[in-house]
Amino acid sequence: MITVIGYDGTPLPERARAAVDGADLVVGTARLLDEVGVPPTARRHHLVRLDEMFDRIPGHDRVCVLASGDPGFFGIVRALRERGLDLDVVPAASSVAAAFAAIGMAWDDAMVVSAHGRDLRPVAHVCRAFPKVAVLTGPGAGARELGAELPDRTFVVAQRLGHADQSIEILSSHAAVHSEFEDPYVLLCLDESRLSSERGWLAGFQGVPGPWALAETAFAHRDSMITKAEVRAQALARLGPRPGRLVWDIGAGSGSVGIECARFGAAVVAVERDAESGERIRANAAAHAVAVDVVVEDALGALDRLPRPDAVFVGGGGSDVIAACAETPAATVVVALAAIERVPETINLLMKSGRAVDGVLLQSSRLSALPGDTHRFAAANPVFLLWGERP
Repeated sequence: MITVIGYDGTPLPERARAAVDGADLVVGTARLLDEVGVPPTARRHHLVRLDEMFDRIPGHDRVCVLASGDPGFFGIVRALRERGLDLDVVPAASSVAAAFAAIGMAWDDAMVVSAHGRDLRPVAHVCRAFPKVAVLTGPGAGARELGAELPDRTFVVAQRLGHADQSIEILSSHAAVHSEFEDPYVLLCLDESRLSSERGWLAGFQGVPGPWALAETAFAHRDSMITKAEVRAQALARLGPRPGRLVWDIGAGSGSVGIECARFGAAVVAVERDAESGERIRANAAAHAVAVDVVVEDALGALDRLPRPDAVFVGGGGSDVIAACAETPAATVVVALAAIERVPETINLLMKSGRAVDGVLLQSSRLSALPGDTHRFAAANPVFLLWGERP
C-alpha cells in the first residue's frame, strides 16, 4: 500500500502525518519534502522522473508520495494506478480551487486544462472558446506564451498557493507577455465581457445548448444567403468541432457554420470580406453567447496570419481560396458548392494537397403548407458538399 498525500501549505491531517512519520521511503519534490518534514528514519527520494520513482519503490514496505494539492486532479494518482499499485489517497484542496478562492470567484462553470508537458495549441483554443479557464502551467506553456495568443483577456497568476509567500497577480494578457513567473503556477484566463452569473448544475463545459443544425431563422442573414440546416448538419459531422480544436469558417456569410462549431466548444475564426456581413456575424455570435473571432478581409490576404486550424469550412471563395485552405495542416477541409462545374476542380485541389476526398450531393425537400390544411414537400436547391482529410 502506498499513501499519496496532497499538500496545500496547511498542517497535514492526522492520518497523513502518521503515514509520513511511519514511512521508510518518502517521495516528493525537494520543496515538499522540506516543508512537510521527513523523519530521519525514512529515506528521501527527490521526485524528478517518474521512472526513477518506480525503480525506488520496490523493497520498501511503507511508502509515502507527496504531491501538491489534490493528487487525483491532473496529478500523480493516475500514474501510480497505471502501474497497478494499491493506493491510500489523502487529498488536499486542488490548486485550481485555491486560485479561484484567492480572488473570491466561483469555479463550477470553469474549464480546467493542463499545459504541463503538452502541446499549447489546444490549451489556447479552449481559452479562446470559453470565458473562464484555469490552466495548470508548465515550462514554456504559461502566461507569457498564452498572452501572445490571446488578446483582451484578464490573467490571474497564482503562485505558491496556501503558503506564507502566496502571490496573486492580476494583469492583462498583453502585459503577461512581458512578465516573468516562476514555474509551476496556476493561470486563470478570464474573458470578463462574457462571464456569466447564472447558476449551473453541471461543472465545466455544459455541452451544446439544445439542438444543432439550427433553423435559418436562428441567424440574421442577407437575402437567404446562409448555409441551410441540412447542409450545416453534414458539415458539422465532418468538421468534428469540440473543445481544444480551432475551426476556420471561410467566406462565413452569416457565420452560421462557425457559430454552430463554437456551440460545440471549438474556437472559431470567421473570415468574411464584406464589412456588413462581419458585423452580422458578430451580432449572431453574441445572440448565441459564443466567441467567434471575426476577420473582415479577403481570405487570401488573411489566412497566413491566422492561427493554425484543425478543421476548415469553405462556404465562399474561389478556387484559389480552396487551394490555400487545402494546403493548410488542418485534418479536414469541408467545401460547400452550389455549381456542378466547380466540383471536379475542387476534388482535384483537395487531392493535390494529399487529402483523401469524399463528398455528397445534398438534395432535401421540406414540408410546406398548402391551402386547405394540406401539405407538400418543397424541394430546396441542391448543394455539393466535398471534404478532404489528411491520412
